[in-house]
Amino acid sequence: MKLKDIPRTMSTQHPDNVKSPFFVDSTIIEGEDEIKEAFYAFSHLDIEEQLWDCEGKEADSFVVEKLLSKYGDYFSENKLGDKKFLTLRGPNPRVEKNKGKILLETLESIPRNYDIAHKFYNEDVAPIFEIAIPMTSSAEEIIRVKEYYDKYIVGKKDKKVHDVSIKKWVGDFKPDKINIIPLIEDKKSMLDAHNITGKYIDKFPEFKDKEYQRIWLARSDPALNYGSLSAVLINKISLQRLHNLQEKKSIEILPIIGCGSAPFRGNFRPDNPENCLGAYPSMQTFTTQSAFKYDFDESIVRKGIETIKNTRRKKPIFIEEEKALDIISRVSKEYQSQIKELAPIINGLSKHVPQRRKRKLHIGLFGYSRESNGVKLPRAIKFTASLYSIGLPPELLGLSALDDKDIEVVYDDYDSFGQDIKDSLRYFNEDNLSIFSDSLKRQIKKVVEITDYNTDEEHKKITSEILKKYKNKLNSINEDVNRAASIRKFLG
Repeated sequence: MKLKDIPRTMSTQHPDNVKSPFFVDSTIIEGEDEIKEAFYAFSHLDIEEQLWDCEGKEADSFVVEKLLSKYGDYFSENKLGDKKFLTLRGPNPRVEKNKGKILLETLESIPRNYDIAHKFYNEDVAPIFEIAIPMTSSAEEIIRVKEYYDKYIVGKKDKKVHDVSIKKWVGDFKPDKINIIPLIEDKKSMLDAHNITGKYIDKFPEFKDKEYQRIWLARSDPALNYGSLSAVLINKISLQRLHNLQEKKSIEILPIIGCGSAPFRGNFRPDNPENCLGAYPSMQTFTTQSAFKYDFDESIVRKGIETIKNTRRKKPIFIEEEKALDIISRVSKEYQSQIKELAPIINGLSKHVPQRRKRKLHIGLFGYSRESNGVKLPRAIKFTASLYSIGLPPELLGLSALDDKDIEVVYDDYDSFGQDIKDSLRYFNEDNLSIFSDSLKRQIKKVVEITDYNTDEEHKKITSEILKKYKNKLNSINEDVNRAASIRKFLG
């Protein structure tokens, strides 16, 4: 991939949507639907890149063959690996030891998919040449992946079996090289992303002639662990440090960010892509999750994609790191304290949040449970949906730690802060605060005073009904959760 071709938009399989896409017969996307989904993202929405999550159960390893055989005319004109890109995400053996061999199987599939594309195009083209490794916390984790591919996949071609080389026996192993994308998701590692990336670059001589290195920064899991404001500031510091690395190494460092449509998870919507484009000007690639793609009219989605692609990448916004780190520390502490009180209702309501994918996808960090004496939470989408469903936007959590001077600093570093809070407060239901402790009520009411806002009365009415049913232990909550999500245009 040449520098000029690096995608601005990536379609992912995050199930945060309310509506089902037209090509799915049920409310759940599964199996062959994901092949159709990839084609839809490429052909209808003009998204350049599709993430293929290989961590989940029953992930289709024959995606390239199915795309080329089912949609041959389209991919003849829009070459896979040249104009449209398929990027894998495999498991991280450090975190999921029992799935370590799935990573090796995923790497082994890359030359097989090359052979399929070579037969289809009758020329050398690698339909897959990049793989993201989630929960990366050190350079060693991605160095291992690259070395394994170099030594034990491509490198085995000259080894002999009985009387012939493996290459002569089963054919060559291409592409010769692949790109490894670290997906970094926890605070410590995100703040150290420049060192992780720098060490990886220094390890391989080929980077002397390479134009770029991609790196993926999470948005949802940091919000789940440290609060939404903390997640934004962590990303901004990381981007600033990565830019400095770019200047030092004279190689383009091209970040990806995993934003969702909920303000808590990024407020990245096709009707207002400028919000994130302005917040993260040095970001190269933005993920379009399911709510972005399916909960708006296709014309709006296409226009949003066009805006992103036509907006040039710029330098990051300068941020005073010392002040930002102090705010992150205090907001995180307040957020985590509040979550201890909220965990039971979050876990209870999450059971009523509808499922949108049949197979289990990327597990993430499992959020707050690692830092709070055994308090466990659902994954980010169900977490977010649960709190919105009772009229408590999770963006508000942790912000009571701020004073007026802090808020001035936040506005300097994060100029869309006020708009994001306004967008959240549309779905705030003050009446439902009655179930919380006096301390939490005071903290939330303090945050609400940050800005003026307009309440969505229909959403408020539904969230009051949800809380009433939940308190009475009724099971007919699912439909109300979906109705409220339809108003927001995202599930969680």
